[in-house]
Amino acid sequence: MILQVERVSKQFGGLQALSNVSLELPEGEILGLIGPNGAGKTTLFNVINGIYPPSEGKITFMGKNITASKPYRVAKMGLARTHQIVQPLNELTVRENVMVGACFGQEDHGLAEASVIAKETLEFVELEDKAEFLAGSLNVAQKKRLELARALASQPTLLLLDEVLAGLNPSEIALMVKTVGSIREQGVTIIMIEHVMHAVMNVSDRILVLDYGVQIAEGTPEDVSQNKAVIEAYLGDPELAEKLAQNRS
Repeated sequence: MILQVERVSKQFGGLQALSNVSLELPEGEILGLIGPNGAGKTTLFNVINGIYPPSEGKITFMGKNITASKPYRVAKMGLARTHQIVQPLNELTVRENVMVGACFGQEDHGLAEASVIAKETLEFVELEDKAEFLAGSLNVAQKKRLELARALASQPTLLLLDEVLAGLNPSEIALMVKTVGSIREQGVTIIMIEHVMHAVMNVSDRILVLDYGVQIAEGTPEDVSQNKAVIEAYLGDPELAEKLAQNRS
């Protein structure tokens, strides 16, 4: 297993954000992470990549215990992430933003190597024509792709995607879903937080569902979309759930 999360809990004062969450992630899989707003999805990402230490539990990545490790150490080990609210370095160019990912990823790349990686990565995410634009000048969809490019430039083994489809129109969603599939084809394992249900159901091998910090379901997209607890907590409409299961290609 590339990642093991064992009975992880996280408290913020009197708030129990996560309660005994466990998962095992095989190499090469795309795991969809869904649930209502406030379910603890981003908190789980923050615990996995070291922004928050867990209150209880253990996290193992590539066979090494990374529980409460600092984010920069986790990044050096090959675990990268994007953020729900994109965080470009607005006063740097798009190319320079991606170079930052290359310089602080698995390898200690110098500027010349980082520039080459940035060029290749921007071509991959179809943003090469914006390379010399200031990052702050991009629109939402372009900033999402820049955030993804910066993470990819770190050459990760595991990539955590936090709502990369949020704010995109249908054609932009389709393009991003295709890109996510291409990333997996390059050998990168992915966990994907998403609210765009038809997209996450189609691209994921498995789905894990959180509700109020509790893991309420895990399984194939078909199984999860028909799970009564998931329908009640999140999907809401049984007909919608059935349609999602039928439409998964």
